[in-house]
Amino acid sequence: MRHPIPTLAPVAAALAAGLLLTGCGAPEPLPEVTQGPRPSAEPATAAPETTKTPAVAAASGKTLGGPGTACALPVSFALAEQWEPDAIKDPENPEFAALTRQGPAVIRCEVNAKAAGHMGFLRVWTAAGKGPAKTALEGFVKAEEHTSKVVYKEAGAGASPLTEVTYTVYNELMEESKEERAFAVATPKGTVIVHLGGFDTDEHRAMLPAYELARTTLKVL
Repeated sequence: MRHPIPTLAPVAAALAAGLLLTGCGAPEPLPEVTQGPRPSAEPATAAPETTKTPAVAAASGKTLGGPGTACALPVSFALAEQWEPDAIKDPENPEFAALTRQGPAVIRCEVNAKAAGHMGFLRVWTAAGKGPAKTALEGFVKAEEHTSKVVYKEAGAGASPLTEVTYTVYNELMEESKEERAFAVATPKGTVIVHLGGFDTDEHRAMLPAYELARTTLKVL
C-alpha cells in the first residue's frame, strides 16, 4: 500500500503530507493556491495522454542531486521555477516504513509545487540493487493499490536509458481516478525513481512541464 502520497485524505491533509515527511511541525492551514494553466482535456477517468509531446517548464537555474543541493542523490536534474525541494529525514527508520516505502523503493526527496501554484509533489525514490530499472519500477507500481491502465515504455538511450510508466489510481474517498506517472533509471548505486502524482488529474497535467524538465535534464552521477 502506498501511504506517502496523500490521495486518501482531504485537501489540507494532502498539503500537510510533505511537512510530516520532512520533519516539520503541525500541518499548516490550507493556503490560497493560484492554479496554473490547465488543459481542456478528457475526464479524470481517461487514460493518461501519451501521444503528444508535453511542454517543458522553465528552469529555475537550480539543480537537485549534485553537491550542495537539498538532496543527496545518485542523479541530478534541473528544477522548475518555484518548486521547492526537501530531503526526507530518517527514511530508513522502520517506524516510518508505511510512509517512506513503496514496494522496493524508499523515498529520499520531495519537491513541493505549492509555491508554483499547484497541489502536488515530484518525489524521488531509490531502490537497492543492480537489476534493470524496469524491474524496480514495476515493483513500485504494483505496491500501489487500485491501479489500472498501466503502460510502460523505454525513453532515452545511451549510457542512461530510462523506463517510464503512466497509469491511473482510483481514489475510493473521492470516488474518481487520477493520472500518475514516473520514470526510472539504473545507477551504480541502485535504481532511482522520479514520480509525479498530484491532487487530481488536472493538477497532475498542470505539473507535467516540471516533470518533463526533470526527465530531459537527468544525469547519472
